[in-house]
Amino acid sequence: MKRYKLIIAVLAGIFVSCQKLDIKPTNVAGEEVVFGGEAGMDVYMANIYRKLPIEDFRYRPGGEGRAGMNLHHEWQNFFHAGATVGEMVGPFGGMDIGGGFGYWPYDDIRAVNYVIENIPKYAANFTGPRINELLGEAYFCRAFFYFSLAKRYGGVPIVSTVQNYPQQSIEELQLHRNKEEEVWTFIGEDLDKAYEMMAGTSPRGRANKYTALALKSRAMLYAGSIAKYGSVNFVDGEAKSAGLVGIPADKASSFFQKAWDAAKLFEGTSYKLYNKYPSDKVKNYTDLFLDPTSEENILVRDYSITTRTAHSWDATFSPGFMTVGPESRAYPTLEFVERWGKLPVLDGNDRPVKFNNLADLMNNSNLEPRLLATVYFPGATLRGKTFDTQRGLYENMFTGTVTQEVAKPLEARASITSSDPNTLHNGRRVIGEAGMKRPGSPDNATRTGFFVRKYIDYNKAQPVTGLFQSEQAWIEFRYAEILLNRAEAAAELNNPGDALTCLNLLRERAGGAQLTLADVDIDEIRNERCKELAFENHYYWDLKRWRTADVLLNNAKFTGLMPYYVISENKYIFIAERETFDRNYNFEKKFYYEPIPGGELGKNPNLYPNNPNY
Repeated sequence: MKRYKLIIAVLAGIFVSCQKLDIKPTNVAGEEVVFGGEAGMDVYMANIYRKLPIEDFRYRPGGEGRAGMNLHHEWQNFFHAGATVGEMVGPFGGMDIGGGFGYWPYDDIRAVNYVIENIPKYAANFTGPRINELLGEAYFCRAFFYFSLAKRYGGVPIVSTVQNYPQQSIEELQLHRNKEEEVWTFIGEDLDKAYEMMAGTSPRGRANKYTALALKSRAMLYAGSIAKYGSVNFVDGEAKSAGLVGIPADKASSFFQKAWDAAKLFEGTSYKLYNKYPSDKVKNYTDLFLDPTSEENILVRDYSITTRTAHSWDATFSPGFMTVGPESRAYPTLEFVERWGKLPVLDGNDRPVKFNNLADLMNNSNLEPRLLATVYFPGATLRGKTFDTQRGLYENMFTGTVTQEVAKPLEARASITSSDPNTLHNGRRVIGEAGMKRPGSPDNATRTGFFVRKYIDYNKAQPVTGLFQSEQAWIEFRYAEILLNRAEAAAELNNPGDALTCLNLLRERAGGAQLTLADVDIDEIRNERCKELAFENHYYWDLKRWRTADVLLNNAKFTGLMPYYVISENKYIFIAERETFDRNYNFEKKFYYEPIPGGELGKNPNLYPNNPNY
């Protein structure tokens, strides 16, 4: 048989720096090099890890460099999945979020299968348990690729061996789709093997047995949700009738139990919630996303300017006033912020509360520290500069209610909003879209009154906050998610006491009030998840697995909280009004699954039927 040539990265100093997982492949070598020892395998696995479907700072569906997922990191990236579902609003808010992006990583799965099939033949080149550990890593990676497929398409072909052409005919290679339930079961089985084979610790950026458990808790929770809620708010079709999409409802408890069991195994391990600064819970929560020594991290992806893998989170989620640009492009919505409860901006008569300073709202003692560590409010500071946001000026306070005021067109209000931003009014400057008080700077506008704080590296000096200059690691799995997975699975298994324990651990770290058993229901657990995992690319997928996206995004509009200055009273007020993108959000029921990519259907007619209504 023709020797299968493997694409691997040839690193400078290959035998010295083998743990770098962010180096692009530049050469080709045979299996005798790849399986010849630790150095060859580290390089080969680096290429696999680089392609893992981690939806990180630079993830963009359909992005440059690779059909279906921006894994080659060519763009800065302005896209964020949260801006397609109302967690934030941004320039991509109107995109067809359910139309499909063509992700089809079977070449990557083949590379993993090649390891599983061939590395046992080279056992003499490795010491102790290393063969099993490397096999476990391969099973983890394969499960990750299949997880990314299953959550998009449901049932896909399960390919667990290396396919070879022309040794195999085209007909042999054109596999049929497996049922969705079979794919999720296969993912769980691969992760069980990974857990059994891998060690309990690993080099930074590489998987270990607990990384496998983390993915299992996430994936099995997803499968359980599909089984329980998948028959609700979905459309029928041939693929559904054949089981290619959807899981029988009576399988829900089994999948939820697997999710709970995987999460439970974290008890007594070295993983724990980050709590280095317990007396300053805002700093503590902010720093858990920046501290590379955090005991909460289970799997991270690192970035470096030196290796040309740095990202642009600071430049694209903070205003240009505080970076070297280009501009912030996605903003938390008021609906998201008020997951913590209504903000005290109105009195009991629907009239605005008046504040002496812009920061008074943020400094309200009732706001949870986790919220302040997740979102920059008006009046907050970054790199010595203030988020001095302002939608406009009122010369005098309006006489009606806020409801009456926002019903008017903006230009009809008794406010100054459209003057030259360089013109001062009683010492105050008009800002068009709740922007910063800085002349001639449209890039400093916020469309909702808020900015993202999570993952922003406030320690980074402003001159080095431009595009491709951010190096903070993306945390793909952290212990907080494990507790949330466990809490949700426990609730679905009618164990609210365990769910309460998990939630209160998170809330204590966050500075939130403790819950009682009476507070624990599935809605509270979901809300806690949305708060804790905000802007980490979970919310989009959670809405899909809960089958609530078509309800929440049914001709939906989202709002911001806009600051105004009242000249005659020297006071600030905040008005909830439509976010200035004025996006209209819709989610069709067919979007719960993406279509099988058209190019793949053309190559393999056995992938039909396509998913319903495509």
